[in-house]
Amino acid sequence: MSNKKYDVITFGRSSIDLYSQNIGYPFNDIKGFDAFVGGSPLNIAVACARLGLQPSLLTAVGKDKVGEFIINFLRKEKVNTDCIPVKNGARSSAVILGIEPPDRFPLVYYRDNAADSQVDIDDVLKANIQDHKILLINGTAMNVEPSRSATFFAAEIAQKNDVDIVLDLDFRADQWHDYRAFGITVRAILPKVKIAIGTEEEILAATLSEASQVVIKHQQISAPEIKGDIEKSITWLLSSGIETLLVKRGSEGVSIYSKDGSREDVPGFPVEVLNVLGAGDAFAGGFLYGLLQGWGLYKACRMANASGAQVVTKNGCANFMPTLEESLKFIEDKGGF
Repeated sequence: MSNKKYDVITFGRSSIDLYSQNIGYPFNDIKGFDAFVGGSPLNIAVACARLGLQPSLLTAVGKDKVGEFIINFLRKEKVNTDCIPVKNGARSSAVILGIEPPDRFPLVYYRDNAADSQVDIDDVLKANIQDHKILLINGTAMNVEPSRSATFFAAEIAQKNDVDIVLDLDFRADQWHDYRAFGITVRAILPKVKIAIGTEEEILAATLSEASQVVIKHQQISAPEIKGDIEKSITWLLSSGIETLLVKRGSEGVSIYSKDGSREDVPGFPVEVLNVLGAGDAFAGGFLYGLLQGWGLYKACRMANASGAQVVTKNGCANFMPTLEESLKFIEDKGGF
């Protein structure tokens, strides 16, 4: 993979994120919002750029000021935006978030007619996925057409061109017409994937049999309560052919499951939580950095945990991704790898 022009291309959501300025206030009492950028694949691309990698983002924006806002931010962050078409007749996405630490983060998506859901097969062809070392695909990008087919096509191109495929499960319950459709779709693409990343809830969502297993409280779309047997779900996903499944466990760190049935737990870095949104994306960026340095999975996951721990102390996502220097110092101060 050493002859590739770019390190990683992430594929999926991009948005303007409006975060409550009134931290700790109930949503109905919010007086103002800070404007950031977001969307899991965008956040991961920025996280990679901050760590010194060369990332591209495959998404789409509308012909609107929000789209200009997103592109302007990405260019300043040195994320390659050549893969981002403008979709006439569609709108750039938006997200509104309340911040009520430690455990309430109500979330509202504005994704009707979302431009990033209009990424199609032609856009994938123009993105030159073969010029990248890693393709990171995203669960939410497969919720509707044409981005669903585009994701599968991107994975095909990656397979043919020695590009490793990493899947961020990214279960966003209200983006699916049926919760179970998420799992059906994810399980269909897993045979093409080398490494999958998800929380326990996302892994349970990928193996749902009944929609009633999902309960959303306080409009926490990104953190539903899901009933099920996590060990059975992990075994099911590993049987698909993936080499590695990373199970994110919040402050406890992450568990590395391999297809041979082995498990290795990687401890996290305890910090005081301000906002959990974006932590998983910072984790993915840190992990991809370690992977591209040729580190072992344990060390790469420690880097990932450090990235996530730093972001949960901030009130935004992409705008607060740590630099390489910040992460290495954070790790050193916390006892090292």
